[in-house]
Amino acid sequence: MYDEKAKDRTMRYIKEKREKIGLNLPIGSKERYKAYAASRGMSLTALIVELLEAEIKKSEQHKAN
Repeated sequence: MYDEKAKDRTMRYIKEKREKIGLNLPIGSKERYKAYAASRGMSLTALIVELLEAEIKKSEQHKAN
């Protein structure tokens, strides 16, 4: 059961271990992106992180060559 103690632990974990970024998107884009992420069985956050990590890896490989 999710009670106040569990909520407090979750909020403390988020505060200590996670970071937030904000995006300003054209109206309608968020739902389109969420639907695409869901079609891949992912959250929007997971999709964004996956795409960013792929770009970073590609950039690092390009610099190494």
